[in-house]
Order: sequence, then structure tokens, then C-alpha cells
Amino acid sequence: MTTIQRKKTSPVAHLTPEDIEQIGIELDAIRDEVMASRGAKDAAYIRRVIAWQRGLELGSRGILLFSLFPPAWLVGTAGLSIAKILENMEIGHNIMHGQWDFLRDPKIHSTKWEWDNASPSEQWKHSHNELHHTYTNVVGRDNDLGYGIMRVDEDQKWIPLYLGQPLWNFVNACFFEYGIAAYDLELGKNLATKKRRQDPGFRARLKQTRRKIGKQVLKDYIIHPALSGPSFLHTIAANAVANLVRNLWTHSVIMCGHFPNGVETFEKTSIEGETRGEWYLRQMLGSANISGSKAMHLMTGNLSHQIEHHLFPDMPSNRYHQVAPRIKDLFQRYGLTYTTGPLPKQVASAWWKVIRLSLPNRGEAAIRRPIEKKAPATAARWRRAEVPTTPLSPAAETAAP
Repeated sequence: MTTIQRKKTSPVAHLTPEDIEQIGIELDAIRDEVMASRGAKDAAYIRRVIAWQRGLELGSRGILLFSLFPPAWLVGTAGLSIAKILENMEIGHNIMHGQWDFLRDPKIHSTKWEWDNASPSEQWKHSHNELHHTYTNVVGRDNDLGYGIMRVDEDQKWIPLYLGQPLWNFVNACFFEYGIAAYDLELGKNLATKKRRQDPGFRARLKQTRRKIGKQVLKDYIIHPALSGPSFLHTIAANAVANLVRNLWTHSVIMCGHFPNGVETFEKTSIEGETRGEWYLRQMLGSANISGSKAMHLMTGNLSHQIEHHLFPDMPSNRYHQVAPRIKDLFQRYGLTYTTGPLPKQVASAWWKVIRLSLPNRGEAAIRRPIEKKAPATAARWRRAEVPTTPLSPAAETAAP
């Protein structure tokens, strides 16, 4: 495993191959223990959160019918912003990861859920679940790392275009749901040539995205405002602000997960022949957490436990706080850095990295490091197994529909 950040000392140089595989064994044991204990309490949690979110959204949209009056506009906009954040982060993101599939409830199953977002869930699951979680922080393979528009490591060649990346990043944050939809489509690659533009698969995905964006626009900017009568324009403004708040918050949380100082990036060749333990180790080194209250964890969709989420993406999100102390202990025992910090610190760190990498390398970073050759792999490449079908407890069977 080779990190490409320019460091004199590798963060994993002290680990033997046996250490790395033992890390994998310990993490497998933690996962198996938690997944086997899923049941009625987990079912009650997600259904309670969905009920709260839907009640908050419905109430906020009701208040916005009277958004002509400033107090109603402020209360309704704030409530709708929170409702949209909850739907995208703690509900939609986690349902589409399959965290609640064990309940066998078609209403909250990963194959059925369509979220309040411009990106069709089917496309998001491909780019996020299949690509991002497989190639976490591998430059050139993980589109979540810089979204394909930013320089994310000193080892990437600098060109003058990168001077604008702080601006691109801010614009992307404001329209984040559309940015996600665009990179799900891989527009840069697929619009580059006539052949790619006319590819039937790309055209079908583009049509699907246009249809989804149309539904979102119809809901937020036509139907709901029209129901407001004289408050039509005020309701349009409220929906626009709620979407902006949701986009800025989501972008900030996701940036904090993989971009602050202390998070490693990896070369494409570093994952050749990757073993189970090495995959786990890359998730540990390539992710960062956000410290905070229970409310903070809820509003981030528990992606404040990004390290735990990347180790166990299909584990119910309400369990991450339970396993976090054990994961932190594992980091300490193996001499690894558990990267975490409060939201303002992590956001500032991520933004400083965006700004720093928009400029040419300076000092030691300007000296190009020789490419390290990876030794032939002795272990077979590991692929994550499918989520095992764990029999529900009697209580869980009662909770499941």
C-alpha cells in the first residue's frame, strides 16, 4: 500500500503484513457482532426518524403557505431546510446503502427508495456505493475525491486552471445536488466526443436525470408555490433557500469526511492485489470524523462517524456511535492516527487544502518523489462479500412488516 502524499515517513511503515491482516480479522469480528444483533430497536429508530422528518416537512410546507408574512417565512424555511437535510443524510443516504434492507420493508429498501435530490437514486448508488466505497481516496478512480474538478494531492501535476478551484468548489457547494447528478453522469468524459455523446447508455442516464430534475423543480418551484396563492414568490424563495442550505451543509459534511489534513490519498497501483486487511486499512487512513453532539451526528446522517461508515457502510447508522470507541482503540493499538475534530476545524482544514492545492507546489513538495514500486502481491485480491442474510430475532420479526 502506497500513499501518494509527500511524507518522509509512511503512516503504515511500522505495520507488518500480519498486523494488517489482523486488523481485518478484528474489524470483521466487530462487524459480525453488530450485524447479528440488529433488531426491533433499530427498526424503531429509523421509522421514528422518518416520521419526524415527514412531519417536519409537512408542517413547514404548511407554514410556508403563509410565507407572505416574515415570521411564517423564517419558521417555514428553517423547518424545511432541516427536513431536507434529514431526508438526504440520515434517511436517504443510509437507506440506499442497504442499512435497513434486513427489515425487508419495501418502503425503506435500498432498491425502492427515491430521495429528495436531483440525482436519481439508481445512478447515485452506482457512483457512490460501487465506485466511491470501493476506490476510496484513490486518485483517478474515486470521483468523490475532488469531484473530478479539483486537484487533490501535491503529486498531481499543477496547471493554471487549478487557480480557480476555490471558486469551483464554492459554486459546487451551492448547487451540490446538481453537481452530484453531473458527476454521476460523468459529463466531462461523456460529452468529450460525439461517439460518447451518442452512446445509448449515456443518453438513457441523461434522460433519467433530466426527468428527476424536472420532478424536483415541479415540486419545489411550481406546485408548492402555486398552493400558496398570494405567497407564491415568497414560497419560491423559501424553497430555494432551503435547497441552498441543504446543499451547503451536505457539501461541508462530505468534504470533512475525506479532505481534511491527516487524511491520506492513494495511487491507482497501490490497490493492485489489495487484501481484505489492506482494504480496511485504506478506509481507516482515507477517512476523517467530526466530533460533536447527538444532534450533530443526526444532522450529518452519522457521517460524522465517517471512519466507521467506510469500514461498515451497510451497518445501521445508529450503531456507529456504539462501535466508534472500539475502532478508536484499534487505531491506538496499531499506532495509527484517528483523524477527528469539531465541524468548524474540519471544514477550515478541508477548505485550506482546496486553496493550498490550487497553487503550485512549494518547498519540499515541489521536489517530485520517485515512484515506489509495489512488491508482487502474495495474497489474493479481496472483494467485499455480500451482506449476509441474518435471521431476525422474534422482536425484530414483529417490527418488520
